[in-house]
Amino acid sequence: MSEAVAGRRGGSGRGEGGSLPEPPVPRYGEAALADLPSSALAALGVPDAPNVLGLPAVPRVCVLLVDGLGWEQLKAHPREAPFLNAMDGGPITAGFPATTVSSLGSLATGAPPGEHGLLGVQVAIPGTGRLMNCLRWRDDTIEPETFQPVPTAYGRAAAAGVEVAYVAHPLYRGSGLSRATARGADYLSANGLGQLVGRAELALRRGDRAYVTVYHADLDATGHQFGVGSADWRHHLGFVDLLAQRIADVLPPGSSLHVTADHGMVDPDERIDADTVPELAEGVALLGGDARARYVYSRPGAHGDVLAAWTATLGDRAWVVSREHAVESGWFGTIGPGMLERIGDVIAVPRTDLAIVASEREPWLDRMVGMHGSLVPAEQLVPLLTASRP
Repeated sequence: MSEAVAGRRGGSGRGEGGSLPEPPVPRYGEAALADLPSSALAALGVPDAPNVLGLPAVPRVCVLLVDGLGWEQLKAHPREAPFLNAMDGGPITAGFPATTVSSLGSLATGAPPGEHGLLGVQVAIPGTGRLMNCLRWRDDTIEPETFQPVPTAYGRAAAAGVEVAYVAHPLYRGSGLSRATARGADYLSANGLGQLVGRAELALRRGDRAYVTVYHADLDATGHQFGVGSADWRHHLGFVDLLAQRIADVLPPGSSLHVTADHGMVDPDERIDADTVPELAEGVALLGGDARARYVYSRPGAHGDVLAAWTATLGDRAWVVSREHAVESGWFGTIGPGMLERIGDVIAVPRTDLAIVASEREPWLDRMVGMHGSLVPAEQLVPLLTASRP
């Protein structure tokens, strides 16, 4: 992988020293998922929107976000996805952590995770001593519009006179995550592939200009359950390929379709259980993040010991760094007000086929086959593919 694709390089990955290869850092402001919204707005003629990705100027833009469609996985399966593999484009970086919550936040706002604050599946709620599950959003005391305070690109487009729609499964309508990431768009429920195409076609034909996002979650769900190397995943990729082709077929004149994803996926063959390894529990107040991007919140006065214990226990299987090191190295992009405390004091990111599970606290995660979140290319690189109709 070239340096241009890999992105800037971070620190040593050892916090206070070490010899691990430096992790690739997401290419915020150059070629990252967070650059897609402003580029789409620029293509639509919305003022003061930088077209970082150089998207073609058109009056109608459709973004198809396929949850879990990594660049490396797509290119490894040309037979299952001939249409997608024939489209123009290449890889961009998802952002850190490479997970749905963070990427949906970036796709909504055009900001990196450090600004919009959706910094992973589970993050600390500062000053409370508890975690927030940003995916499930079952804490009624946390207002999504406050927890994710950055205005959305959807609202900005609507204010500029663009018809804006978000097409997704009705299950997500009105959820906390949707309120945080899809506000400003007209939510069109679509239960199934045919409805995704039909609702997208309808929304694209509204008004003189249209900005439509189509979200499909099932490839990711299949990978989690059966693995990204499974026959089930490959078969579903074929349906995703057909979905993209059908949307391209119904594009009105003057439209562009951009196919992208929120992260890739791997099937880790090694697991370490933070609930059963004493060295990973000593001095830890909260364990957040995910199996491929762990946030470790230490007890007062225990930060140095926790960093040392996690570094020694995980060895060369993971980049283990302090929060300050990750921030300074640009893992999260710029950090917005009040967002720093949501990040763990120690961050552990597997670089090999390792999953850091917690069998007692997160039994659902321990059952997963496919996982994601890390800075490695298989999880970090996602496609940005384009088809246009003049």
